[in-house]
Amino acid sequence: MRSFFYSFFVPALFVWLWSTGFIGAKYGLPYAEPFTLLLIRMLLTLGLLVGLAWMLKTRWPGWRAAGHLAVTGLLVHGCYLGGVYYAIQGGMPSGIVSLVVGLQPLVTTGVAVLVLKETVSWRQWLGLGLGLLGVTLVLLEKFGSGTPGAGFPLWTLVWALLALAGISVGTVYQKRHGTGADLVAGTIIQYGAAAVFFAVAALMLETREVVWSVQLQLSMAWLVLGVSIGAILLLMWLIRRGAASQVASLFYLVPPVTALEAFWLFDERLGVLAIMGGVVSITGVALVVSQRRPA
Repeated sequence: MRSFFYSFFVPALFVWLWSTGFIGAKYGLPYAEPFTLLLIRMLLTLGLLVGLAWMLKTRWPGWRAAGHLAVTGLLVHGCYLGGVYYAIQGGMPSGIVSLVVGLQPLVTTGVAVLVLKETVSWRQWLGLGLGLLGVTLVLLEKFGSGTPGAGFPLWTLVWALLALAGISVGTVYQKRHGTGADLVAGTIIQYGAAAVFFAVAALMLETREVVWSVQLQLSMAWLVLGVSIGAILLLMWLIRRGAASQVASLFYLVPPVTALEAFWLFDERLGVLAIMGGVVSITGVALVVSQRRPA
């Protein structure tokens, strides 16, 4: 029973928490613009994390390491979350947004080959091809359906691809410039850099008007406590127990979980071609993240 709890339940809980980030965004975006909403989320999260760091007597990294963490924060949180939120606000279904950014292991592998000169096995190359094919099938159905309201503006895809690029490049950057800093301190620095980015973007591009409805407050509470705090701290716990590889292998479950949640909560429907594309894409990601054990 203990082994089941550590090997399946906790990683699955993390995947579920992560998937709800897309749902929480859709609930909150009608009441605040994306960068404004993200700025509020970051500030609330930072307040809680700083308190946690004080209680844990967290050790802070030096300036050089902090700089690398800030760059990672701009990419992984700034570009990723900003792109996801603008794509959802523009009308892209949250299930499809999660599928596009769920290609992160595929893109990260490609970037790692170019930047870190890593080798890729034949099954990983197969996975890369299947992932791209799957997303292509989904997009072909949405843009070629001819049904009013079935598709979404093409510009939302640009935001989703920006999110995908941000988290992929940020992952490789973190791997290349890993600082070994305390995880709580590192998370605070990353969120702090993202908060500055969101503040500048909101000041330049948005009206910064917020309608403090009950729905927005509940959405914000979940995004802060459930996702920014709960999911991140749970990930830290998994990493310390040596289960990070298992989390990576379960990460490809985020798109189907998000699609089911979006269908239940928002009646977001996918046609046969899109479902087939999703299955093909998930299979491709699974092939990429599953590493062959040495003999």
